Amino acid sequence: MVLEEGRVLAVRKESMAALLLFFLLAVSAVSADEDAFIGVNLGTDLSDMPSPTQVVALLKAQNIRHIRLYDADRAMLLALANTGIQVTVSVPNDQLLGIGQSNATAANWIARNVIAHVPATNITSIAVGSEVLSALPNAAPVLVSALKFIHSALVASNLDRQIKVSTPHSSAIILDSFPPSQAFFNRSWDPVMVPLLKFLQSTDSYLMLNVYPYYDYMQSNGVIPLDYALFRPLPPNKEAVDANTLLHYTNVFDAIVDAAYFAMSYLNFTKLPIVVTESGWPSKGDSSEPDATLDNANTYNSNLIRHVLNNTGTPKHPGIAVSTYIYELYNEDLRPGSVSEKNWGLFNANGVPIYTLHLTGAGTVLANDTTNQTFCVAKEGADQKMLQAALDWACGPGKVDCSPLLQGQPCYEPDNVLTHATYAVNAYFQRMAKSPGTCDFKGVATVTTTDPSHGTCIFPGSGGRNSSFINGTSLAPSSNSTTSGCLSLFFYSGGSFTSSVIIGLLVLSAVFL
Repeated sequence: MVLEEGRVLAVRKESMAALLLFFLLAVSAVSADEDAFIGVNLGTDLSDMPSPTQVVALLKAQNIRHIRLYDADRAMLLALANTGIQVTVSVPNDQLLGIGQSNATAANWIARNVIAHVPATNITSIAVGSEVLSALPNAAPVLVSALKFIHSALVASNLDRQIKVSTPHSSAIILDSFPPSQAFFNRSWDPVMVPLLKFLQSTDSYLMLNVYPYYDYMQSNGVIPLDYALFRPLPPNKEAVDANTLLHYTNVFDAIVDAAYFAMSYLNFTKLPIVVTESGWPSKGDSSEPDATLDNANTYNSNLIRHVLNNTGTPKHPGIAVSTYIYELYNEDLRPGSVSEKNWGLFNANGVPIYTLHLTGAGTVLANDTTNQTFCVAKEGADQKMLQAALDWACGPGKVDCSPLLQGQPCYEPDNVLTHATYAVNAYFQRMAKSPGTCDFKGVATVTTTDPSHGTCIFPGSGGRNSSFINGTSLAPSSNSTTSGCLSLFFYSGGSFTSSVIIGLLVLSAVFL
């Protein structure tokens, strides 16, 4: 994209009339038959990946009703069952060649990953590959075949009406994206794009597009203003104007989406809607990425959510839904590449927000501030002896009131060490005012934003109840005792816990605004 502040981009006079006529014919072709939604992408390159049940609990707590998976993980799909959350499953790129060359392979994939889970799990779309034309060009010749084979398997199972099939594209396949009215797809991909768009149109599907204003801004060498990339208000003289259509563009996101609409129109496809399958902004970067900051990430994602949920549409198609999946739910610390690659998430692995989105008046999705709603829970799969030792310490030297765990009391059932230990370590965590290091217990406990209360068993800290700090002598070092200490307090030795302190580095993984 090329943009200069306050400049109206011109075209040759002899082309103006034809372009304006083309615009008038195409401007209202896409119909507005549903409201836009905000979803999230779920990456899995985390060293401490939350369990599927924890992921679903976070989705529910944040009123997120749409999620895109980069695979079709069975455990995740089972956890999403009976939640009503709309799910996009994906055919990974490494499976694309096999599916694109064999109808039977596609049918088997649908049987394993879709038929086995519907209707309990609300699968509504399938993303076949990801950015294939730019990331895996050798698979491009079989891309359309893969979509058709997947769709045929859905037809055979009478699922084609409820589950749409498409493939996400990088916006990099759009050339000369500004002004949008002159944008077109890379012509070398016409042998793929034309049959692909025909397939999407014939199946009432949509174009999946990944839109990253961050990268457009970074690659513009200062031509694109930061405010324009972040949806911040611009004075009229700094808005970008498409001289062919006289449409004003106040943000990069709309300009890219409209460029895709126009690129499809030049190939005579004017009725295909667009769903943005990825968009976001990193909250942290290295020295070469100075604009990957918490404030910019918060500003971009907050403004994006408002823009989408207000059904603002784009200048070319005002009021037309452009549903969008935010990239991404969690920070992925194992992703290769620059620092920013690891910091696109809205939450860390414990479900604690990286920043609190500014979403007043934007609806309920992602609007819950959970920064103070944290609990300590025992880790599933932790050593049973260590869990028992943690339970014994918390209910003994830790001076936690464990009477709710006695037989006949609200938290006795289920009667197992994992559940009882979770109650005890959380009660201690809340008793210590959630001080750093008070939810570790030699690695068998972890912090979460998921309320572990169940039935009539209300955990300390739930809904603000029983969560106040109890005055008295602290059994652990004060959180103020060192400014650089990571407190790992409890070690099991000879049948009882003894207090110890390990001084290490305190890594701040989240800053709350």
